[in-house]
Amino acid sequence: MVADTRNRNESARPLRVVAMGGGTGLSTLLKGLKRYVKPPGETPPAAGAGVIGELSAVVTVTDDGGSSGRLRREFNILPPGDIRNCIVALSEDEALLSRLFQYRFPAGKGLAGHSFGNLFVAALTAVTGDFAQAVKLSSEVLVTRGHIYPATTANVALEALMADGSRVQGETRITASTGRIVDLHMVPPDPQPMPQALDAIAHADLITIGPGSLFTSLIPNMLVQGVPEAIACSPAVKVFVCNLMTQSNESLGLSAPDHIRAIYKHTAGHKIFDYALLNRTPVSEALKTKYALEGAAPIANDLDGMEQLGVRPVEGDYLDETAEVARHATDRIARDLLALAAGRIPPDAPRGERSSTSREHVKIAH
Repeated sequence: MVADTRNRNESARPLRVVAMGGGTGLSTLLKGLKRYVKPPGETPPAAGAGVIGELSAVVTVTDDGGSSGRLRREFNILPPGDIRNCIVALSEDEALLSRLFQYRFPAGKGLAGHSFGNLFVAALTAVTGDFAQAVKLSSEVLVTRGHIYPATTANVALEALMADGSRVQGETRITASTGRIVDLHMVPPDPQPMPQALDAIAHADLITIGPGSLFTSLIPNMLVQGVPEAIACSPAVKVFVCNLMTQSNESLGLSAPDHIRAIYKHTAGHKIFDYALLNRTPVSEALKTKYALEGAAPIANDLDGMEQLGVRPVEGDYLDETAEVARHATDRIARDLLALAAGRIPPDAPRGERSSTSREHVKIAH
């Protein structure tokens, strides 16, 4: 656990934040965090809020489906899709350039289904001969408010061990599987990490993992050589941002502590989390019914189970619900994450008595 005195003493300087994950969860969180990045020479973006001086995303690179999968097979490059989403999320211009990078060709021989951003990253990889350099240059084109690092530049795939003893290889097949996943491996094992990613982790004030698909977005980063150890050794405040709903093919029936137990199973024994951000806002009955048709349900917080793991739960109103989907309210999540990093949520407060940057998000026990 990071000492509260360290946070109070250092809260005056801009924070160094590392967000880890993949899929839409990571890019959505980055949109919230981006609001607090302090551009050089400008005033803080939100009065009284923690200010981010350096924001880094560490992104899983095991996608093998869709446009990313096609480019991976045809050009032997890493999948650019999750990277592209992070670039767009962190870009200064979320209008024209972002729309351009997210544009997906509806037709055309060889083009149908590809996004322009994926093709752009693939072209830059061919020009530079280096995927990581292509990501860096793409970020510069869109003037992003942060750094984006692939967790590894090795050409890796996922392999899942299922409850029935079978093995399923490939992210797409794992996602489509209906069996219970009990273990996850990288093929080939122990890929080398990007040194820049390890350096960002080592010097971070705040490290977040989640939200995102448990076995195909979050755990893969833990399978990169040295990453769990780097997180464990980092002086940062380490926070698990829990999903709102289970996924029928990855986390059916799993509580919030179960998610952390699954992650810990793949961290070589390192207990990496200090806090867990958990939604306390009920999902409407109509939306629960819709998700139930897909085999999904709201995740149970299980505060007792969380504290048995030595992880302090922070409950908040993190649900932003529409008629079709339950999304994270990333502005509230970002605000509370930075409050944790800046030491404004006391780490020794009794369960349920969590200070926050916004009082209406606090569950107070009297």
